[in-house]
Amino acid sequence: MEQDLFQTLAISLGLGLLVGLQRQHQNTRIAGIRTFPLITLFGTLSALLAQEFGGWLLGAGMLATAAIVVVANLMKRHDPEVDVGQTTEAALLLMYVVGAYLVLGNTTVAVAVGAIVAVLLHLKETLHDFVARIGQKDLTAIMQFVVISLVILPVLPDKAYGPYQVLNPHNIWLMVVLIVGIGLLGYFVYKFFGSKAGTFLGGVLGGLISSTATTVSYARRSRQAQGSTNLAALVIFIASTVAFLRILAEVAIVAPATLSEVAPPLLAVIGLMCVTGLVAYFTNKEEGDQMPEQENPAQLKTALVFGAIYAVVILATAFAKDYLGSSGLFIVAVISGLTDVDAITLSTSRLMHVGNLSPASGWRIILVAALSNIAFKAALVGFMGNKPLLGKVALLFGIVLLGGLLVLWLWPEGIALSA
Repeated sequence: MEQDLFQTLAISLGLGLLVGLQRQHQNTRIAGIRTFPLITLFGTLSALLAQEFGGWLLGAGMLATAAIVVVANLMKRHDPEVDVGQTTEAALLLMYVVGAYLVLGNTTVAVAVGAIVAVLLHLKETLHDFVARIGQKDLTAIMQFVVISLVILPVLPDKAYGPYQVLNPHNIWLMVVLIVGIGLLGYFVYKFFGSKAGTFLGGVLGGLISSTATTVSYARRSRQAQGSTNLAALVIFIASTVAFLRILAEVAIVAPATLSEVAPPLLAVIGLMCVTGLVAYFTNKEEGDQMPEQENPAQLKTALVFGAIYAVVILATAFAKDYLGSSGLFIVAVISGLTDVDAITLSTSRLMHVGNLSPASGWRIILVAALSNIAFKAALVGFMGNKPLLGKVALLFGIVLLGGLLVLWLWPEGIALSA
């Protein structure tokens, strides 16, 4: 019950922030990024209290909300230059129902809402600065993600179709939402830090958004004699390291019960990459570089392409498992890793989650796909970059490929993280 309450409050807060962001971006002077979530939370708590005392309480809340809007418009009419923000008034209304709910409802929920009010009031400059820094393209990215996650996902049927009954539209699109969400997070972190993100942060953001796209961008720049070859190799390598961490995060989300067995061998490779990257970072004496402009990862076309790739991968995985057994999945992993390692990671994680694949086989399939992706990115550098960059990337990636193959060959069975 308490979990359902918090889920309702989280949705209320999120919807209020979403509409408030759009209104703040349009420079509305009545309500913005803080007032709208306060009002939505006020309505949610009023409705919760109305379940106990009747609908008149919800009606009173609507009248109170209408009253502050009317007052704001009257003030704006008499003096167009006056600041008619209604955040304090909305906070007053909300804290009134918080006080009532503290006695009559769930104490934890009331305390959480009170804390949210305090945070929203305190973060005035931070939130306003955030809105000021995003452009129309960034707002479009947010709205596109809303369409992908809150409009398309709920209407898709949660039922298996096609050969082997593995094509579930809802589950496929849920993976799309996950991947687009991760990319969007990296995109907005990039927007905050700008193109002069520095070598380390540039690699981290590149791994969050797309390590393959980052590889292509820096390889092209090296061919055009832009920037440092050493720094380009380092950014590409850091992005690939973060991509491995991203793989681990995807397994943790989709198949958390298998993480104790899947994580150790992957962490061994990640540890090798971190040590290699640190050595390369501290032996490089050149100055920082600029990160290339990033594309919006929430475009519907991008989502559809990934959804199609993921559907093909899970279908190919089912086919290979049926005709070739578990060994056939490694062939799919090698091929899928060339195009999109996320797809094979998510499909393998789901197989482990439902019990159709053992974690011991699952982590090996995921690692094979990741190593295939590493080899593919090295080939991209060879085609698109200059020879010095290829030499440096080949050395760094060669260490990872060798270490990964040794893990596949020598890793003992039965090693797992303790709970």
